[in-house]
Amino acid sequence: MIKTTCIGAYPKPGFVALPDWFTTSGGTDTSDPTKWWADAMVAMGNEAEDIISKGVAEVLADQEHAGIDIPTDGEVPRENYIHYHCRHLEGIDFSNLTEKTLRNGAYVARLPTIRQPVRAKGSFLAHDWRRAQKLTRRQVKITMPGPMTIGDTTADAYYDDPRLRGADLADALNREVLDLAEAGCRHIQIDEPLFARKPADALDFGFEHLERAFHKCPTGVVRTVHMCCGYPDRLDSVDYPKADRQSYIDLAGTIEDASIDAISLEDAHRHNDLKLLEHFERTTVILGVVAIAKSEVEPVEVIRDRLQTALMHIDAERLLAAPDCGLGLLGQDLARHKLANLCEAAQSFG
Repeated sequence: MIKTTCIGAYPKPGFVALPDWFTTSGGTDTSDPTKWWADAMVAMGNEAEDIISKGVAEVLADQEHAGIDIPTDGEVPRENYIHYHCRHLEGIDFSNLTEKTLRNGAYVARLPTIRQPVRAKGSFLAHDWRRAQKLTRRQVKITMPGPMTIGDTTADAYYDDPRLRGADLADALNREVLDLAEAGCRHIQIDEPLFARKPADALDFGFEHLERAFHKCPTGVVRTVHMCCGYPDRLDSVDYPKADRQSYIDLAGTIEDASIDAISLEDAHRHNDLKLLEHFERTTVILGVVAIAKSEVEPVEVIRDRLQTALMHIDAERLLAAPDCGLGLLGQDLARHKLANLCEAAQSFG
């Protein structure tokens, strides 16, 4: 049997009245990705923790019912996977936003701005993990954005040097990594989709900062990195910007030499030549075999065929099946159906 996992986001249940960039105007390319979250938290008042916990419970139940081996908390409390984390860092201003052009001119957004040295305020992801872990017997994976990706999706009015900025961000992330490990979390994922879009920067300083973020992460904790090729702004979008597929090949050697235990790669929206997997002799590959922005549900046989092809290039013990990325655009019904087919296909291997 091939094990399965989710990558991060899951559609929020309707009773969790928190905005996220999957449901706001403009989708993930919204011009105001952080505008309403704080007010929504205030509006929930003293019931916020109970509402979020109920939402996480439903998300975990969906994943368990489908058969997912390593679930996530669905990132239920987050407005998106980047800025939620940034709210818990010193030095980032959410009141005075800065307009910034993103994705090579695809859209303009008003972004939180780094105005002082970035530091960790205090642990918060360990709380999120405990909230989720007490609701399931399966080991819950917690995700966080990487230094390069945070730098790309904030404005910088302080450092003017991606190396210095990334080093401070990595140190702040490391605080969360170590606190999660001490709390008992055994699957920690850092999301660095920017690696695929900017492989030269990833090789120049990105991997150094990634190692810094995982520094002293103890043995027994699976260090996972997610590296998709780009995210659409709406369901069934076709011509959205994507990283060059050559990026995976260019980065494979450095991934293999790093302390990373598992690398999450996109394959459903745009197939790779799966000989790519032969570059990984040590690293586990989490292969995206379910599209996260297509309303068409992949048949079990199609998913199984793709996994069968992957097994021609990597051992089953080092292959996990997953969606390409977060599932927030799909809505719960589609997400449930896609995960059910994913798990049925993966479990068909003896």
